[in-house]
Amino acid sequence: MVQTFLPHPPGARLALEDATRARTGSPVQMGLDELGTPLSQTTFVVVDLETTGGSPTSSEITEIGAVKVRGGEVLGEFQTLVDPGSPVPPMITVLTGITDAMLVGAPRIGEVLPAFLEFAQLGAGTVLVAHNAPFDVGFLRAAADRMSLPWPRVQVVDTVKLARRVVTRDEAPNNKLGTLAALFGATVTPDHRALHDARATVDVLHALLARMGPLGVTHLEDLVTASDPVPHQRRRKSHLAEHLPGGPGVYQFLGPRREVLYVGTAVDIRRRVRSYFTAAEKRRRIGEMVDLAEEVRAVPCTTALEASVRELRLIAEHDPPYNRRSRRPERRPWVRLTDEAFPRLTIVRQVTPDDDAIGPFSSRRAAEECVEAIQEAFALRRCTPRLPRLARAGASACVLAEIGRCGAPCTGAQDVPSYAVVAGAVRACLREDAEPVVAAVHARIATLAVQERFEEAAVQRDRLRSFLVAARRTQRLRPLWRCPELVAARRAADGGWELVLARYGRLAGTCLVPRGVDPMPAVEALVATGEVVAAPTTAMGAASSEETELLADWIEDPATRLVRWDESDTPLACPVRGAARHAVPARG
Repeated sequence: MVQTFLPHPPGARLALEDATRARTGSPVQMGLDELGTPLSQTTFVVVDLETTGGSPTSSEITEIGAVKVRGGEVLGEFQTLVDPGSPVPPMITVLTGITDAMLVGAPRIGEVLPAFLEFAQLGAGTVLVAHNAPFDVGFLRAAADRMSLPWPRVQVVDTVKLARRVVTRDEAPNNKLGTLAALFGATVTPDHRALHDARATVDVLHALLARMGPLGVTHLEDLVTASDPVPHQRRRKSHLAEHLPGGPGVYQFLGPRREVLYVGTAVDIRRRVRSYFTAAEKRRRIGEMVDLAEEVRAVPCTTALEASVRELRLIAEHDPPYNRRSRRPERRPWVRLTDEAFPRLTIVRQVTPDDDAIGPFSSRRAAEECVEAIQEAFALRRCTPRLPRLARAGASACVLAEIGRCGAPCTGAQDVPSYAVVAGAVRACLREDAEPVVAAVHARIATLAVQERFEEAAVQRDRLRSFLVAARRTQRLRPLWRCPELVAARRAADGGWELVLARYGRLAGTCLVPRGVDPMPAVEALVATGEVVAAPTTAMGAASSEETELLADWIEDPATRLVRWDESDTPLACPVRGAARHAVPARG
C-alpha cells in the first residue's frame, strides 16, 4: 500500500477540528500503546539498602531488600545480608541491629548484585523505587562499576520527592520513611532493616500515587516527572495529549475561543505534547501558553518532512501569538538593485523572478548590514532620488564623490555606460560572485584591526555575515524556485522509499513506498495527483524560503536520489564563486 500526502486544495481545506476525524473516523478506541503505560500496569521494584556508612566510595552494603509489585499485587521479594569485608561500625549496629556475627558466612556483593539484577529485571516498563533514591541507587551503581557490570537504563522514582509534592507540613513535619508510614497507616513499621523498609515504602508509594491521581498522574510517563515543580493546574491538563497519535505530524494548542495559540511538529506527537505538561518544558512563554490552552489537536503526517512543511504553512496561516519563528514570511525584506538608468540598492518586501535581488532577510537591520557590505566593495550611488540620464544643470556632488566612493552620476561626472559597468558588477555579486564583497570587507577588517579599532571591525564582520547568509540562501534556493518539477527519493527506515515531489520550491506531494514494491508507479501517481503549482510571480518561488530550505536540506542529503527534474533553466548547483564557498563569520 502506498501512503500519499496531498495538500488540501483552496476552498476544500478540512476544518482543523475535523482533521483527525476525517483521517480516522469517529469515534475510535485508542490502544494502550497510544495512551501510555497506566500505573496499574507498571512494574515497580522497591528497594532498600543498609550500609556501613553514607558514601559509596568509603562504605559497603550490608543488606539488600526489595519488593516487586504491579497493580497492588506483590510479585516477589528479595532479601539477603551482604558481607561488607570490614567490621560494621558500632553506630550502624545500634541503628540497624546488624552485627558482625550476623554477617559471618553472608555472600559478598559480587554474588549478590547479579542475583538482585536478575530478580529486578530492570529495563523498559520497570521502575526502580526507593525512599531517598540517590542514596540507594548510588550504592548499587558504584558496586556495579567496581564489578564492571553494565547498569541498566531504568527509570527511578524517589518517594521523598513525591511526598514533597503532595504531603503538607500540617500533615507531617518531615518526609522520613517512618513519618510517612505512620501518616498513611502502612502495614509494616520501618525499622532500618532492608526488607521491612522496602515493604513500608511500597505502602507509602501506593498512598502517594492515590493522591496524585486527581492531579493527572495516571500513567508512567506522568510519574517520571511527577516530582518536578510543575503547577498542579498545568499537570492536570496532561489528559489533553491522551487522544493524540504517536506518529509524525503537527499539533496545535487551542485557546478558550478555539483560536490557535501555538503550532509545533514532532516525530511522535503524543510524546511531544505530553512533555509540555512536565518540568521538561522550561520556557516561561510556552508555560503561559499551556496554561491558556483548552484543547490540543493533531494533523498526522506521512513523513517528518511533510510535518515540518505543514507546521510552517499553519504558522503562516494562523499567525499564532506564541510562535516566534516562521511568522509573516511574506513581510521579510529583500535587497534588490533598482531598474533605472543609474541603479542603486534598495530594501523591498516584494521581488519578481527577474529582479537582481538577494534575501529574504530575518530583519530589516540584517538587510541594511548587507547593503553596507556591498557598498564597501562597489562605488554605487547611495542617494535616493531617481536620476535622469542627463544631469540637471547646477547639480552638486555629495561627500561620497569627494572621497572616491561614488562616480557622481548626479552631476554628469559619470555617464550611463560607465555606471553600467559598476551596476553589472553588483548584479554579478548578487547572482553568483561573492568574491569582491568578501575581499573588500576582509581588507577593511584587517586595516581596522591594525589600528586596534576592534569594535568597528566587529561591525564590518557582522555586515559581511548578513551578506553571506542572504547570498548563500538565494543562490542555493534559486534553482528550486525556478524548477517546474522535481521528484526525489530516499530509502526509508523499513527499507522502502520515501518520495518527494517539489514544484517551484514548494512541496507538492510526498508518499511512502513499502519495501519490495516497485517505486516507479508510485512516482507516476505522485506526479499525477500532486498539487498543481502555478509559475510564481515572485523571486521566492511558490513557497516561503523556509519551506524551500527544508526541501533543499532533504534533497541535498547524501542518501537522496534525484528521480526526475527539469534543469533547462537553472541547474541544481551553487555558483563556483558564490557565497557557499565562504564560512559565515560568527557574531560577537
